Amino acid sequence: MMEWISTLGWADVLDFGKIIIADLILSGDNALIIGMAAAGLSPELRKKAILYGMVIAAVLRVVFAIIATSLLEVPGILFIGSLLLFWVCWRLYVEIKDNVDEQAEHAMETAENLEEGYTGAPRRTMFSALVSITIADVSMSLDNVLAVAAIADGDTTMLVFGLGLAIVLMAFAATMIMKLLTRYPWISWLGLFVLLYVAGEMMYRGVFVAPNGIGHIFGIL
Repeated sequence: MMEWISTLGWADVLDFGKIIIADLILSGDNALIIGMAAAGLSPELRKKAILYGMVIAAVLRVVFAIIATSLLEVPGILFIGSLLLFWVCWRLYVEIKDNVDEQAEHAMETAENLEEGYTGAPRRTMFSALVSITIADVSMSLDNVLAVAAIADGDTTMLVFGLGLAIVLMAFAATMIMKLLTRYPWISWLGLFVLLYVAGEMMYRGVFVAPNGIGHIFGIL
């Protein structure tokens, strides 16, 4: 392990930093959806909903990572991925403007405090809550995997690190992260600029770098 760390260059350290920032800011969506779905349940179902929601998100990240790794060599996929990542950046920009991190913080705190939120008899089933969480998690997990895979650029160690960190943060530090992002909004803006840089770099490779760049595929370059 120490030998591997000693071989890291500044570029590798920078990439790991990008992954950490991306994981931090992209965890907000999951916290908001899971928190809101759980807060609407009766108190005895909330902890189960939070746990199951995080497990679903973790499994989806692993599945999407396997798919993304196998698709990286497909001609034109980097260009398509860059367009998706720019869409993620746009959504993140809208969320920052709308203070989604603050909403997520309140949703998670309400869900974790069994005396707040809805405290009456069950008015929706666990199944309906998990369906809502799963549908939202598909998009959010894809966003997270896409960003990490773009930064890792085929490096399996970085990809595993990024996904593992995302799962750990989501499982054990969701509320703390939301507090951090709410208190220091500049972290979210920094994350947005990092993702814009990654998307731009991905688009460059998806157009100009042979043999899978669309510029070479269509004979433009």
